[in-house]
Amino acid sequence: MKTLLSLSLILALTASCQNTNKSSMTKEIPLEQEAPQSQWETLFDGTTLDQWRGYLKPGMSEQWSIVENALVFTPGKEGGQNIITKNTYTSFELSLEWNIAEGGNSGIFWGVHENPEYPEAYQSGPEIQVLDNERHPDAFVGEGKHTAGALYDMIAPSQDFTHPAGQWNQVVIRIDQEANQGTSSMNGEVIVTFPLHGPEWEAMVAGSKFADWPVFGQFATGHIGLQDHGDMVSYRNIKIKRLN
Repeated sequence: MKTLLSLSLILALTASCQNTNKSSMTKEIPLEQEAPQSQWETLFDGTTLDQWRGYLKPGMSEQWSIVENALVFTPGKEGGQNIITKNTYTSFELSLEWNIAEGGNSGIFWGVHENPEYPEAYQSGPEIQVLDNERHPDAFVGEGKHTAGALYDMIAPSQDFTHPAGQWNQVVIRIDQEANQGTSSMNGEVIVTFPLHGPEWEAMVAGSKFADWPVFGQFATGHIGLQDHGDMVSYRNIKIKRLN
């Protein structure tokens, strides 16, 4: 009888252990959440100019070329060689680096609208200034509104975080049409904040050189542009992320 009881006890314990193990094995194991895919769109990675073309032109100007993984503008006899993205953007965050030659001047546009009646990209597109603050004459006029990182001729940077000519500067331009807010950051610091439309924007334009320009800043959707201002300039690591 003792033997039968012992055997029954052993079988019962074995069954209980099997059920416990089965229960623990079938318990759901939480899966690691996958990191969201990058929303950044590469506009220039140092190898191709496929995302760009000349303003009012089907192809690229020969004055823009790839040199040591940078998009470099070399001045030539013919001016007005501004370039724009092939795509258009409304609300976005644009990140890039620029390196200006000594005494140089350039700029980054957004909201550029192509129209043969307006032969220059800056006639429609507002500009974040690219400049050698130490040497270019623009740095010493306009109450700082012409210095690097400024919303050109409208808002001066809160501080100067620019690296000298010949060194790379990292810029982030954020344009949020829905929130009616734009910002410009220089080397990790927000230096300019501005409205994009409405009475405040209209007042800024009215107090600038653009007051009588009929289409300046009128387009929420437009091309990104890089300026030929007659001076050597380099850009690299250009990417953009659409918002909203």
